[in-house]
Amino acid sequence: MHKITRITTQKKSKDRYNIYLDDGKGEKYGFSVDEAVLIEFHLRKNLEIDDEMITLLIKKDTLHKSYTQAIHFLSFRMRTKKEIYDYLVKKEVEAEHIKEIINKLLKDKLIDDKLFAEMFVRTRINTTSKGPMLIKKELIEKGVSASIASEAVQAYPYEVQFEKVSKWAEKKLNLKKKESFKKQIQQLQVTLIQKGFTQDVINDALAEIHEEKDEGEEWNAIIFQGEKLVKKHQRKFDGFELRNKVKEGLYRKGFSIELINRFLDEIMDESINN
Repeated sequence: MHKITRITTQKKSKDRYNIYLDDGKGEKYGFSVDEAVLIEFHLRKNLEIDDEMITLLIKKDTLHKSYTQAIHFLSFRMRTKKEIYDYLVKKEVEAEHIKEIINKLLKDKLIDDKLFAEMFVRTRINTTSKGPMLIKKELIEKGVSASIASEAVQAYPYEVQFEKVSKWAEKKLNLKKKESFKKQIQQLQVTLIQKGFTQDVINDALAEIHEEKDEGEEWNAIIFQGEKLVKKHQRKFDGFELRNKVKEGLYRKGFSIELINRFLDEIMDESINN
């Protein structure tokens, strides 16, 4: 048996205590515990404890320290069950303790994947231009189940998606006036799908933008692209062959046949002469 001879507060941590023991051979340091463990087991001077109790106290203290680490990790923001698990594994917490800690956090509602997903979606809607499919992917990567993630992104209204796609697309279109409108739209579609928006929302938003297409900008774009093609091909081709090469190049760049023919008839000869 061991008798507790002294209990002292640690200098660097006022909520931890050093326990000194005497097993009949004189006093020596035994172990340290958190205040919560000290209170739970009513540790006090002259209390006698055996080796089994010491092992239990050390185990309880280790568990408490790991739980405190988890609480600290949670203090910065909400976490998913998987994020807590991965954090504790990284901290080399025993598997048995990880299970116990997570169960306690769940019981105390300190981790809640459903609530996490709802708040995560709300934050993403307010702070990013990401679509629901990408947000759902992010949730699943954080360990949220597919069913919970799917339910959470239902809170992303169609109207909000439409507005985000429209604003983002209009901004990008204004930055690329030297490309054909069709090519810009195709590039936007690919990027918007990568950003997680559904094809329905993309099609609806871009259709509205298409109705507002600036014909003057499209004409300026085909002149820019057409003159580049003329300069590129006139070294090797002339006449009908040059005309066909320019026509094919402009078609691949997304310009309409009507606009291409207009360029060929009105601009090309002037470009060649220059």
